[in-house]
Amino acid sequence: MKFGAGQSVKRVEDARLLTGKGAFTDDLQRPGMLYAVTLRSPYGHAEITSIDTAAALALPGVVAVYTHEDIAEYGPVPCMVPLSGDIKTDRPMLAKDRVRFVGDGVAFVIGETREAARAGAEAVEVEYSELPVVASLAAAIAPGAPQIWPLAKSNTLFDWAVGDSEKTETGMASAVHVTRLRVVQNRIAPTSMEVRAALGEYEEETGFTLSVGSQGVAGMRQIVAGPVFKIDPERVRIVTGDVGGGFGMKSFFYAEYGLVLHAARALGRPVKWTGDRGDAFQTDTHGRAMVSDARLGFDAAGRITAMAVETWSDLGAYQSQFGPAIQTMAGGRIMGGVYRIPSIHNLVHGVVTNTAPVDAYRGAGRPESAYIMERLIEAAARELGLGVDEIRRRNLLIPAELPHDNGIGLTFDIGDFPAVLEKALRQADWNGFPARKAAAAAKGLRLGRGMAYYVEIAGGGGTDEFADVRVAPDGKVEMAVGTQSNGQGHETAYAQVLSERLGIDMDDIRIVQGDTVRLEAGNGTGGSRSMAFGGGAVLASADALVERGIELSRTDLGADDIDYADGVFRARGTNATRSLAELAAAHPGALDGRSKYTTGKPAPSFPNGCHVAEIELDPQTGKVTITRYSLVDDFGNLVNPMLVEGQIHGGVAQGLGQILLEDIVYTDDGQLVTGSFMDYGVPRADDMPSAIGFDTLGTPSPTNPLGVKGCGEAGTIGAMPSVMNAIIDALDGTQIEMPASIEKLWRVARSLELAVAAE
Repeated sequence: MKFGAGQSVKRVEDARLLTGKGAFTDDLQRPGMLYAVTLRSPYGHAEITSIDTAAALALPGVVAVYTHEDIAEYGPVPCMVPLSGDIKTDRPMLAKDRVRFVGDGVAFVIGETREAARAGAEAVEVEYSELPVVASLAAAIAPGAPQIWPLAKSNTLFDWAVGDSEKTETGMASAVHVTRLRVVQNRIAPTSMEVRAALGEYEEETGFTLSVGSQGVAGMRQIVAGPVFKIDPERVRIVTGDVGGGFGMKSFFYAEYGLVLHAARALGRPVKWTGDRGDAFQTDTHGRAMVSDARLGFDAAGRITAMAVETWSDLGAYQSQFGPAIQTMAGGRIMGGVYRIPSIHNLVHGVVTNTAPVDAYRGAGRPESAYIMERLIEAAARELGLGVDEIRRRNLLIPAELPHDNGIGLTFDIGDFPAVLEKALRQADWNGFPARKAAAAAKGLRLGRGMAYYVEIAGGGGTDEFADVRVAPDGKVEMAVGTQSNGQGHETAYAQVLSERLGIDMDDIRIVQGDTVRLEAGNGTGGSRSMAFGGGAVLASADALVERGIELSRTDLGADDIDYADGVFRARGTNATRSLAELAAAHPGALDGRSKYTTGKPAPSFPNGCHVAEIELDPQTGKVTITRYSLVDDFGNLVNPMLVEGQIHGGVAQGLGQILLEDIVYTDDGQLVTGSFMDYGVPRADDMPSAIGFDTLGTPSPTNPLGVKGCGEAGTIGAMPSVMNAIIDALDGTQIEMPASIEKLWRVARSLELAVAAE
């Protein structure tokens, strides 16, 4: 089949996007539309003593100013997985009597123009009484620290643990060597290309319409109609067009989404809010933000006896929508990777600080766990005098040991991890490294290499997915899906799957998404689940379409035995046929239908792979250049290898961006220092390796009909530890933490050079 599954097909959506025909939220215009701006707290922690809106309302073009009193009937921004028991951290859409981080919304100003709304926001007079601030984990857990939530006993809202603590400590006690590391994972901002925006509309007969960049309209509708507005879901329509990057952050409900709906109903006019980059840095959920004390025990043969990790996870000022689950249920169960570890114990403390809430960011807990494990195992290799490749050979699970229960909630089903490792070493020209290192040294440069073997839990966000098919009288097939592309290429990949299943040309297929009127069910995009679940729904819907066509053809053709191929139904043993187009024209709507794909219970796949990075460090400047980057991944079957490789490239960029450049910094009084691209570094083209050696060794997943494993987060998971391990190698094993800034590297490299000179 031309352009069927398994082939590298260029994205069909690119023609629309590259010619300026994309439809992003801020592109939307409505007659009589008003504009909104959020007034935000300038303090990290303070009581609100008064708000005076009179001066703002007196300005030309200002239509309305809303404070908490105006929206008190609505529910707070929800946390769907609170782990804090009776201690609630409810975040109203506008602060009621206290602000808890710089950026907390205080007032929502509506104007005839954006400029009028901004002027109105500046004219709102708010009186604050400052409160003590704890803007870091260290400050929050210090003895006698001021409490952010007075009803809590401390700023540590919960303790979550998995694994057998007693068995793990026994394994540590029996070890002949224990490697210990404190691993700091810095706070980072998602910085999607498209900032958040929302357009609210209201009609008395139909209810609310929210147009918003999201990662799934069905989930957004459930939150808007449920805990926030508490109304019949039939009164809420969510529409998502093109989305310029999500990375987890656009999965969530933000206050502005409810506020534009309130304003639209109150004023009888459409209301649009578009955040600027300052809003994004202050209020988009941040990622990572954790400190871990980790131990790894070994026997005399260099085999792991036990692993213990204790983590302090920064939640920000409020428990975000899925924030408490990220370092616990999402990432906490994958700790230890696919190594043979007799016992693991993972303890996570959830801590609040006077900073922006923290939630899922590309990988959502899995990069964090892999980073801890891979930093530990390379540090152990140095301490034990083993090669970093050899220590992994001794400890990776082999195929005969699968399926394997890791003891903390996961069972790895299938894979050949040693084969992936060996293929990656060949891809990286592992044996040629000493010669390259000597050549670099001759030029006064330090060459380092680092490896990471990662595994991910892919397929989160629900066990069900839906697809809805319609066939037009001309035979064109429209398939609505319940996931949502944020740039991954779903329109292309789903069309490939459907094209192959139905035997029709991709040009005759249209994939639609992002409108609860068209398809109100689905679990959206996140956790690398789309092809496994969405692809399963596409297959189920295609098969059901064929079955309906066979039934119709039996009547039309007067035959019991009907075969289907390439868009045509044929009475067996005759020349009598009916095409999809003919059946659709003769029986309008009869071919249409919705299908549900479900696993019935959580059935994740486990994409895994080995990344090898080589970096060149100039000790005179601290500049790092990634000279080689090689990887071999096991993603099962590939629907579109080119799209998969593109996902890996983007993930690698985000991983090395965190290692080298990205860092959200707050002052001790909670002021955001890195609130713009003047202060917050993101990777550019010249920070990337000139080429990425990409290869796969696929073992099809048994958990879904396509045999696929998720790929969206893998690049980030592998890049973070491999690049950092390479930097540490270039620094002769000196342990440093992210970000590995030029100044930091220059200082460490200089101290090493001075130490050598002193000898």
